[in-house]
Amino acid sequence: MRFRSIILASATAALLAGGAFAAAAVHGIDTSAMDTSVKPGDDFYAYANGGWMKTAEIPQDLSSWGSFAMLARQTQLRNRGLMEEAGNAPEGSEARKVGDYYASFLDEAGIEKTGLTPLKSELDRIAAIKDGHDLAAEIGASQRIDVDPLNNTNFHTDHLFGIWVAPGFNDPTHYTPYMLQGGIGLPDRDYYLTDNAKMADIRAKYIAHITKVLTLMGTADPVKKAQAIFDLEKKIADAQESRVDSEDILKANNAWKRADFAAKAQGFDWNAYFDTAGLSGQDNFIVWQPAAISSIASIVKITPVSVWRDYLAYHAVDDHSAFLPKAFADESFDFYAHTLSGVPQQAERWKRAVNATNAALGDAQAQLYVKRYFPASAKAKAEEMVKNIKDALKVRIDHLDWMNPATRAKAKEKVDAFYVGVGYPEHWRSYADVKIVKDDALGNQLRAEEADYQYWIGRLGQTVDRGEWCMTPQTVNAVNLPLQNAVNIPAAILQPPFFDPDAPAAVNYGGIGVTLGHEISHSFDNQGAQFGPHGELTNWWTKADMDHFTAAGDQLAKQYDGYKPFPDLAVNGKLTLGENIADLGGLNASHDAWLASLHGKPAPRQAGFTGEQQFFLGYATVWRTKTREAALRRQILTNEHAPGEYRADNVRNVDAWYKAFDVKPGEKLYLAPENRVHIW
Repeated sequence: MRFRSIILASATAALLAGGAFAAAAVHGIDTSAMDTSVKPGDDFYAYANGGWMKTAEIPQDLSSWGSFAMLARQTQLRNRGLMEEAGNAPEGSEARKVGDYYASFLDEAGIEKTGLTPLKSELDRIAAIKDGHDLAAEIGASQRIDVDPLNNTNFHTDHLFGIWVAPGFNDPTHYTPYMLQGGIGLPDRDYYLTDNAKMADIRAKYIAHITKVLTLMGTADPVKKAQAIFDLEKKIADAQESRVDSEDILKANNAWKRADFAAKAQGFDWNAYFDTAGLSGQDNFIVWQPAAISSIASIVKITPVSVWRDYLAYHAVDDHSAFLPKAFADESFDFYAHTLSGVPQQAERWKRAVNATNAALGDAQAQLYVKRYFPASAKAKAEEMVKNIKDALKVRIDHLDWMNPATRAKAKEKVDAFYVGVGYPEHWRSYADVKIVKDDALGNQLRAEEADYQYWIGRLGQTVDRGEWCMTPQTVNAVNLPLQNAVNIPAAILQPPFFDPDAPAAVNYGGIGVTLGHEISHSFDNQGAQFGPHGELTNWWTKADMDHFTAAGDQLAKQYDGYKPFPDLAVNGKLTLGENIADLGGLNASHDAWLASLHGKPAPRQAGFTGEQQFFLGYATVWRTKTREAALRRQILTNEHAPGEYRADNVRNVDAWYKAFDVKPGEKLYLAPENRVHIW
């Protein structure tokens, strides 16, 4: 499942803190959060959010704080209550599995006593590796599913190879295995290869982290082995493709037969790998980064088996630190959260327990969540907005003066073919085969991982279910799946500040409406535009239309290249292009849908603001965010989502914004009409 989200999904899980979350005190525009001393045309983000920015503090256990995080906090508190209640559900029920998994994570005394025991069989297999055949077999045996590479925050995995199961590029009606580059523990290849003091410091701390984990494991000569593990990862990083290059879908569409691997990626025992990975019956693969896969295979051949044993053992333990004794969990926090993202304090145990339970048994917990917290009225209202936005997008397509009639017809066909799931999926996933034991936190996680892997590879060759979700309903996010031509709008995001049934329609269309439009517009961003109405990878454009579309995208990328959060680091316009196109498309489509919903009547004012002003302020409020420096630097380097303030300022490309706030030449955000980017 294609993962083009309104925000980075994994970041959402991190943006969770405790404490009460009061219901919205103001239904609509909160003037106390604004800074009206700033001209909207100079800094719209500050105008809309400056009051909040002056007083808001990032909780000690978070890397950032803002609208998404505050809503995620409320949702986490709700999930906590549901999980505690689930501990009293009938034995054997899925609800009881949720309760027992949650309770097992909270059992710190039991976790201390158990230690590494549940990993013993895997660590014993690793220790017994004596040659390339054994090595490949172990890499296959420990293979797990990786999330969608179309969200390029996941072009990195610490599995040597990533496996993703999704509709095929060339046959979107059947599930196909994709192979991805992997093998590194830092967030991106640039962390290994960039030559500056900040990255050098992170590399030194990563080596120290590996050393500490090996020491906790009782490994002999940990300093020497940690350096060898890092050196191996650096070679792998050097072989990887960059995130920007990996964004090119056409470069990613490399069909390999199983027999091709031995010839095209020599040095690795592919037969042993496929056999133990459960992929021996698969003959057709899509290899996303073929040069990287070939180079990584050659690195296997020239690297001593002893180094691979240490590498695999380290990652087997490090990947599961959250389920291990306190010393492991604390060390993991210290490096991955504190060093890489600047988080001062580890989250309370219950918060981590909620995150882990949602990740392991997502649909089981989702059923508890939507039954309690997602009323039918919210679903109906959101579905009405979806219809209005789809209709508005088709009208916009009809009025694109640069688009050929044949391309226009295909674009409208694609809109009509959208599957938009609102709130929750039509079918729930079963966890009947997942054994959950109340006093076995690590064992529960290992069994959940194995069940998830078997679930996905079991779907290979089957007919695609276009209604299948890749996000749980309790996730504060939304997602586009272009290989399914589908959008998922989870229940948890259908709450203030995104959606408030008591707020003016203009504010809701600026908030959740733009979110809906954003996800729908992803099917027409620089990646999504390459997929047809049924998810097939195809060119449905005339050359002239594609040239115009590409030029407009280049113009938007150049605009974002000019934003510099730090003197030494700018936003990457190419990396963030898909999200920025979707933001712009969502703004325009939702604005048109809101106007149509008025049926020619004037919009009521609120707090002195016109309906037009409320719409754009509602949009800017969504991007209200404060981020720690380390986390912001990491986001700019590795995340396809630009920082919130620059996403809010995308209004400078919308003609209606200029009229709404009387923005004039000479103001900092002003763009002459011919320099405003108009795509959809």
